[in-house]
Parts: sequence; C-alpha cells; structure tokens
Amino acid sequence: MTDTIDAQPTVAPIHSVEQTRKVVTEIPGPKSRELHERRRAVVADGVSSALPVYIERANGAILVDVDGNRFVDFGAGIGVTTVGHTEQSVVAAAADQLQDVIHTLFTITPYEEYVRVAELLAAHTPGDWAKKTVLVNSGAEAVENGVKIARKHTGRRAVAVLDHAYHGRTNLTMAMNYKAHPYATGFGPFAGDVYHAPNSYPYRDGLDGHEAAARTIAYLEKVVGAADLACLVAEPIQGEGGFMVPADEYLTTLQAWCTEHGVVMIADEIQSGMARTGRFFASEHFGWQPDLVLSAKGIAGGLPLAAVTGRAEIMDSAHAGGLGGTFGGNPVACAAAIAVFESIERNGLLQEAERIERTLTAGLERLAKRYDVIGDIRGKGAMIAIELIQPGTAVTAKQPNPEAVGAIVEFAAQRGILFLSAGTWGNVLRFLPSLAMTDALIEDALTVLDDALAALG
Repeated sequence: MTDTIDAQPTVAPIHSVEQTRKVVTEIPGPKSRELHERRRAVVADGVSSALPVYIERANGAILVDVDGNRFVDFGAGIGVTTVGHTEQSVVAAAADQLQDVIHTLFTITPYEEYVRVAELLAAHTPGDWAKKTVLVNSGAEAVENGVKIARKHTGRRAVAVLDHAYHGRTNLTMAMNYKAHPYATGFGPFAGDVYHAPNSYPYRDGLDGHEAAARTIAYLEKVVGAADLACLVAEPIQGEGGFMVPADEYLTTLQAWCTEHGVVMIADEIQSGMARTGRFFASEHFGWQPDLVLSAKGIAGGLPLAAVTGRAEIMDSAHAGGLGGTFGGNPVACAAAIAVFESIERNGLLQEAERIERTLTAGLERLAKRYDVIGDIRGKGAMIAIELIQPGTAVTAKQPNPEAVGAIVEFAAQRGILFLSAGTWGNVLRFLPSLAMTDALIEDALTVLDDALAALG
C-alpha cells in the first residue's frame, strides 16, 4: 500500500532524506520482520521496542526503515535528536574529531572539547553565579552524580523526589522513579533513603503553586526532616510522568525552602533541556534557578553525553578523583555537543520550538473541541502532550484512558507517524519532535491523529 503527502519545508537546510511520510509496505515490513527474528535469538527480551521497524537512515524529522517506509518522527529518540536527525554541523564536528582524538580519558590526559562544553553549560544554565560541570555518559549517571555531590556537600543522607517522576534505570534511579513497572519490577532491593513527595499536577489536583508547594514541603518536613535531607530532585516539566507542567511559583517556592534549609535543589533537565521547550532549559519558564542542573539526551545530537552543572562551591565538594568515568566527556561526543549549542544559536532553534508549540497546540485545541476523550493539553515548546480520559464520565472523574492511547499509537504507526505514550497510567500521548519538524508535517500528523480519534468511536 502507499500513503504519501507532500510536505516540503518552506525554508530548510538540504536534507538527505525527503521530508515526507511514505508507507510502501505493511508495518512492520518484511525486512523488518526478518531482522526481528534475528534479534529474538540474540537480544535480551527485556530490551523491548515500541514499534519493531528497523531504521536504516534518518535525517531532519524523518526515519526510513529497511523496507523503504518513511516515518514522521514525533519521538526524536525520546528527545535526543532535538536539532534534527543527522544534523549536518553535528555530523561534521563528530567526523572531524574522529580524525584527531577519539579517546584519552579526561581524568588522565585532558582535552579542550571537555572544557568548552563545560563553558557552554556554565553560560546557558540558569543562574548568574560561578558554575562548574562534570561530564558523564547518560541521564541516569547524571542523576547518580548529582545526588552523590549533594550528599557530599551537605553531609546528609536523604534524597527527595516528586510523584510521577522518572529518573532512570540504575539502582538508585529505579528507587527514585514513581512508577515501578516496567522499570523496577523484580530488580530489587533498591537504594534506601529515597522519599517520594507529592508534586504539582494542576489538571488533577487543582492547586495553585503556593498550595502545591505547601503540600510538598509539609511532606518533606514531617516524613523526611529538613536536617536529614541532602537534595530534592525535580523535573521542571515531567517527562515519562506525562509532561506535567507545574503551577506557577511551585518550583521557586520549593527552591526558597531548600535554600533556607541548606537542601540542594536539583533540576532534572534530561528530557526538557537543550532548547526543547523554547528556552535552553525549561527551568527558565518558571523563573527557577536550581542549585544543580542535569543535562543529557539532546545535548550531543545523538551521541552519548550527559552533565551535572551547578554552583561551583557545591560541585567542588567532591574530592579529587571522586568524579569521572572511563567514557564520560568523550572527545567525539563533546565535539558534537559544541556543534549542538552552535546550531541552536545559528538556526534560531529556540524560536523554532515556539513555532512548533503554536502550530501543534492550535491543532490539538481544534481536536479537543470535537473529541471529549482529550482531557488536557499541556507542555511547552516541542514538548507537548494530551491526556486522554474516558469519554462520557463526569468532569471530576477524569478516569485515565490508556486503551485510547495505545490504539492511536498503533493507528498512526500504520500510516507513517511515530507517536509516543507516557504517563503514570499510560494515558498520555506525547509529542516530542525534533526542532526540524515543519508546520506541514505537524498538520499532516494532526490529520492522522484526527482519523485515529474518530476511529476510537
């Protein structure tokens, strides 16, 4: 079968892959099915795939599978390829670096690229104080390092996180996640001294920022005790939890409390950072200046890199040799990260994120007027979601509808659109495109989403 639409960008860089969707086989196609059989023999079952189509090429906002199907990608590798798949300057920077130095280990013989990434992070993370950085490999590793730095700085043990949070799949971060399955089921015992405080969820709790913060603080004071609390880790916009945007002044109120009590407040910007929301870091939308900022995903355009950046006096609490790792801050990944920062500035990607928000939100609002299964539209920039509820229920019920999300994701995939699910109850459809996504592609995806919603009946 075929399903195509012409959606050429009005002003765009040269693309190696046509920026349209095109479905030429069943999904997954025969070559993907053949590869999947090979995979089943040698890849652990725990490494699952949402859609078993095997990708051969990618560019801009398009993925091409081994059968020649072109997919419009609203996942961007879970927010990794923010500047676009195989963005030219990122590819060139990484390729040049491969010719010079691939690896030496910064803690043995350092190199300029690591230093330059740290300089860029110091300049672009919130707060005008002196900052320092440690580079690591992954988001979960950044969380682990942020926590241990906070513990060393404060001399305290306890770690607080917020309900509906997601922080990773390592032992500590599994304990920090709100939802156990599938991330933690059967993998315990887990790290201790981790406490889950209520967060701000305006769609469901109806609280303003001060009220929600008072509830969080009451929990921290009564259940944990400020004197024992090393850090509070918060996503400014929760990712896997369902793109929850906190009420105004929630985060700044918590920061003021943390500062008063000597608690390190850490912004987990692993999914929301690096221009995704129309700011370099989502914390800026809320006037929040956290003590530490965690970066990963979009920082290096697809190469593995992550960072902990924060107040110099906190970062310097760790003794010499206490931070680092074999591949942390690899020269090639650092070169790619420098190119990502430059691409954001050169190509006006903060404004592109705002454009995506305008186009996508307007289209979703049109659909919400027609389909009462859409309970909430939220997010910022290229980080937008709809929460789906059971239609016909009382407004106060807002019963989650994960079945609708699953049906929409499958419907769209068969037509060449890749959507992602999210949320504690699996009832959130999230849109996490690269900033190379054109308005024409967004409108195309909204047409498919309209058809999917209509098919729900």
